[in-house]
Amino acid sequence: MTFDERRVRNRNTAPIGLGPVVYWMQRDQRVQDNWALLYAATAAKERNVPLAVVFSLVDTFGQTTYRHYDFMFKGLSEVEVTLRSRDISFFLLRGEPTKTIPAFVAKYDVGEVVVDQNPLRFTNAWRSKVADLLPVRLTEVDAHNIVPVWVASQKAEFAAYTFRPKITRLLREFLTEFPSLPEVATLPRPPANDWEALLDAVKTDRSVAAVSWIMPGAQAGRKALRAFCAERLSGYDIGRNDPNENAQSNLSPYLHFGQLAPQRVALEVRAAETPRDDRDAFLEELIVRRELTDNYCFYTEEYDQVAGAHEWAQKTIAEHAKDVREYVYDRVALEAGATHDPLWNAMQIQLRQSGKLHGWCRMYWAKKILEWSADTQTAITNALYLNDRYELDGNDPSGVVGVMWSIAGVHDRAWNERPIFGKIRYMNFAGAKRKFDVAAYIERWSGTPATTLFS
Repeated sequence: MTFDERRVRNRNTAPIGLGPVVYWMQRDQRVQDNWALLYAATAAKERNVPLAVVFSLVDTFGQTTYRHYDFMFKGLSEVEVTLRSRDISFFLLRGEPTKTIPAFVAKYDVGEVVVDQNPLRFTNAWRSKVADLLPVRLTEVDAHNIVPVWVASQKAEFAAYTFRPKITRLLREFLTEFPSLPEVATLPRPPANDWEALLDAVKTDRSVAAVSWIMPGAQAGRKALRAFCAERLSGYDIGRNDPNENAQSNLSPYLHFGQLAPQRVALEVRAAETPRDDRDAFLEELIVRRELTDNYCFYTEEYDQVAGAHEWAQKTIAEHAKDVREYVYDRVALEAGATHDPLWNAMQIQLRQSGKLHGWCRMYWAKKILEWSADTQTAITNALYLNDRYELDGNDPSGVVGVMWSIAGVHDRAWNERPIFGKIRYMNFAGAKRKFDVAAYIERWSGTPATTLFS
């Protein structure tokens, strides 16, 4: 097959050797619809060398907990089975990639390592160090975005309205059907992994439990996509705005762990026989808004700092740094949902229990953390900590931008000035009551009877 080289960039200048091609799987944990695996398989076939897939398992990264490992391991177990059915070896390595990947390359005399793209700081640091250590080429493929992040734009975009025309022009070239995975030779197959034993052994925070409302894995992700297109895509444009309705796609955990390709989602939604307004509303979120988050993290070194905000936002944050807060809550109180606001507390309970918050709720939740924190940077740090610790799709550019949009005005504009927020967009309890049935939401998640809420 002919591979679009714009999806690829070299991470070092080392030569391509004569040995096997290895796909170092990180962000995109699937076999089907995976541009990084397709590139690696194509390279192996053209050079007539074996292909293998490796995953380097660390016990901690970001704010991951048992909840995340449970979802990830169940997906990876399916990856292993699917690769075996295609006669491709899967190796699970234990330890920091900066040690395991170079050691694997040396052991099997690997000629090229292919890795998928992730703009977050800690994963990029792994790839940079591995690139320096390898005697052979490290090739990075953007298998997560429909339009590769380095192609969609060459700078951090100001907002969706500046990014939208750029990415829309490129969709005709990039939003295409995936080719078939070619048949290739492989390295000697290692023993199958005992994923339950591995989950028991991994040294992660077990105080955040796994969730049962969603089934992990690529097969479950494709099934969830089909169900969404058939049952909830029609009416999405309006229904998505109510946190009490089950109108959202619930696909974000599959997208975050790479168990489902955003490109596959876009193709299925675009082909669905539903009203155009609903399809367009969903595709705006999936393509423009989601890929804009990668753009921000890819081009913004201080993406989780006030220094990463727009100039207007940094100015208004500085001007209101000493504004008096009526309430100030530390991380312990926030994590416990022990504030004076019953709606916020219910949102925090939902986050802890289900690993999911409605998009509007995430905005209100983060903005209240700004209102109740001693300073803006503390608010950003605590919001990201809680988001990444409890959200199934935490530790992701979308979560970073969700917090930075809410607290530091990233991708937003200046609004009317007010205390604490300055010109950052404001949200309050009264606005929530106008938007949806707040009492029903609070009763559902906190158990507080609706009849006593506003007496």
